[in-house]
Amino acid sequence: MSRDSRDATGPWDATGSWDEAGSWDEDGPPHPLALRRTGRSEQEPDRLPEVRELEALGWEPAPEELAWVFLPYVWPPADRTWIPDRSTHWAVDTRLDGHGHVTGVEATPLAEAELHDLDRETEELLDALGLPHRPPGRLWLLRPVGPYPAVGAVLDHLRAVARDRGVEFRASPELLSLTRAELATLTGSGPP
Repeated sequence: MSRDSRDATGPWDATGSWDEAGSWDEDGPPHPLALRRTGRSEQEPDRLPEVRELEALGWEPAPEELAWVFLPYVWPPADRTWIPDRSTHWAVDTRLDGHGHVTGVEATPLAEAELHDLDRETEELLDALGLPHRPPGRLWLLRPVGPYPAVGAVLDHLRAVARDRGVEFRASPELLSLTRAELATLTGSGPP
């Protein structure tokens, strides 16, 4: 998808401008590269082959920090995509002796119920922000916007703007509003 293409399921209004409503692309398809692979993988999310392939094309996994829980929802549609989450999340049990030395390590996949518990905090934060829950089973990837070479640089810019405006760096309506407005400015679809 080109940077100028418009995703009909995303937050573009009837005039072709990016509106501030946001979207989880509920009806949108995954990135085409994801269609080449199916089935559960024992790899962690950032180690999946399709994630690596997309990274080579300029995509970056969305940050996992809870402060950015809403980020894929408000990121410009032409610069976000998703793939099915085929990864395995692991619980690691480390046994120590009386001297603090590791005597054993056991890794087991998390059960579905445990994965849902991990999502509970995310869902609670989205509820507090008045946003719908994310569609389950997706890994989000973003491309940088504006003059920034990497998503991390965009996030550093957003943190700096928040700090300059006295907005605390945590998932809040204030950070959500600031992020929406700043992304619109960076993409040229909002007020300067």
